[in-house]
Parts: sequence; C-alpha cells; structure tokens
Amino acid sequence: MKKINKISTKIKLIVALLVFLMACIISTTIYLNQYNIKDAAVINIAGKQRMLTQKIAKNIFYLHYTYNSDFYELNAASDDFIKGLNILKHGDHDKNIPPVSVKKISNQLNEIQKLWNAYYEDVQTFKLLSLSYSDREAGENIVRSIYKNNTILLDNVDKLVTMYTNDSEDKTKFIKSFQYVSLAILILMFIYSLIQLKSIESHVEIFSDYSKLLLENKEKSKFTPIKLGAESESEIIEVGDTINCFVQKINAAMDHSNEALKQSEYASSKLEELTDEFDTIICELKDKSLISKHLNNSEDIVIESTEELINSTKKLSNLKEELEKLTKSCQGIKL
Repeated sequence: MKKINKISTKIKLIVALLVFLMACIISTTIYLNQYNIKDAAVINIAGKQRMLTQKIAKNIFYLHYTYNSDFYELNAASDDFIKGLNILKHGDHDKNIPPVSVKKISNQLNEIQKLWNAYYEDVQTFKLLSLSYSDREAGENIVRSIYKNNTILLDNVDKLVTMYTNDSEDKTKFIKSFQYVSLAILILMFIYSLIQLKSIESHVEIFSDYSKLLLENKEKSKFTPIKLGAESESEIIEVGDTINCFVQKINAAMDHSNEALKQSEYASSKLEELTDEFDTIICELKDKSLISKHLNNSEDIVIESTEELINSTKKLSNLKEELEKLTKSCQGIKL
C-alpha cells in the first residue's frame, strides 16, 4: 500500500474519515431508533393479541353459562384478533409497520394462524349452538374444546410476544455496541489526527531552526544544506530541495569568488617579485642608456599590469561582498 506523504492529502483523509464516520453514526442511530419505535408498536399489537384470546374465551364462558346470545363483544374481539394478526404478518402502511422480516417470528406467526383457524372454527360453532339451545352436550363439548385450544393459542401468542421483545432488545444492544465502537473509532481518529499534526509541526520547526542558523552564520562560512527525514511530507521535501538548491548555488558562487581572489593575489605577488628583479637589473645597467630606456619601458608595462591586477583584485573583493549581501538578503526573505 502506497504511503500517504502529502500534507493536503493527510488533512483531506482525516476530514473525510471523520465526516463519513459521523454520518454513519447519525444515520444508523436514526434508522435503528425508528425501527425501535416500530418494534414498540408491533410488541403492543402482539400483547393485545394475547389479551384478545383471553377476552374471547371469557366471553364464550359468560355467554354459555348465562344463556345469552349477544355476540357483539365476541365478534369485535375476534375481528380485532384477525386484524392484528394480519398486521403482524403483512404490515400496515398507514401505521408505518413493515411486514415481518425475521424468519423465526414469521414461522411462529404461521403457527398461530393455524391455531387460530381451528380456534375460530370452534367459536363459530359455539355461536350456532348457542342460538339453537337444542344440544347442550354439544355446547359443553365445544366449550371444553375452546378452553383447551385457547390455552395452546395463548401459550403461542406469549411465545410470539417474547420473540418480538427479544428482537427489540437485540437491536437496542446493537445500537449501544455500535455507539461504543463508533466512540472508540472517533477517539482513535482524534489521536491519529494529533499525531499527524504533531509530525507536520515538527517538520515545519526544522525550517524555523534552519533560518535561525542562517542568521547566526557571522563567519560567512559555507552553508550546510538542510536535512529532512525520509518520512517528511512531500511538500516539506519539495521546499527543502528548493532551499538546498539555492544554498548550493550561493556556496558555489562563494567558492568561485574566493578562488579567483586567491589567484589574483598570487599573480600580484609574482608581478611584485618581477618588478623587484627589474629594479635590481636597472641598478646594475644604469650606465647603459639604451638598455635602461627599454627596461624603463618594460618596467612601466609591468607596473601598469600590476595596477590592473590590483584593480581586478579589488573588483573580485567587491564581488565577494555583494554575494555576501545577497546571502543576507535571502536569509531575511526566508525568515
């Protein structure tokens, strides 16, 4: 995997990860909370189903032993049970309740549907027998069958409520676990951000220390190139290479000027030696006017050459001073 070594890329990556993580936390929490609200409504319906089975059984016992034929409450309870069972299985768009999605709960609903079909058939038979009042024994048998099937149906509805409750609790635990994990990741991201910012700061401090070193170079000696670690960011390395290139050019110019100055001084000293030798020869040959004349001319030429070399030496010295001023000026710009 290629190492990320750009300041801008590191900052963009940190910001993108933080934004992505926060968006995931917020969206997932909202989504799961909405599901918890729906689960609460579903659990309420399932709990009501349990109550309705009891209500149907109690109403049948009351009608049977009071010889009453008013089936209003019995029919209403039966209709409510059928409606609730359909909502649990297929959902309700108006109440924003989705169809059952957990296979285990779906299987339990199918089992309850089978039990309810048999139970409801007994209820309908009881209603017919209650209206005729002809066969009390058959009525007693159907009431016992309703009592028996009601117990089985109630147990399965209780099991369904428990399943819905456990499913809702599992989602709540998942939300808490997700929040804890997200918090841990946020802390790690925060620590990573601090480490990266500290690394960038340390690399920038290298330039600050180097600029101070340039200012303290009072002896006008050669400048040492700035040294950066291989782990430095690409922008830092690029700036460092630019500074080092400039420093190398200044050092090279200073080396050339010093070398030219030394050569000029050497040539000047040699010409002075020649002048001294010519003076000696002139003293020895001063009786010979023609030779003296030519020698005097030669001496003038040598003296003139010496003066020109001295002037060249001064110009080179001035060049060196100008280079030193340029170096100071560059140091001021860097700071």
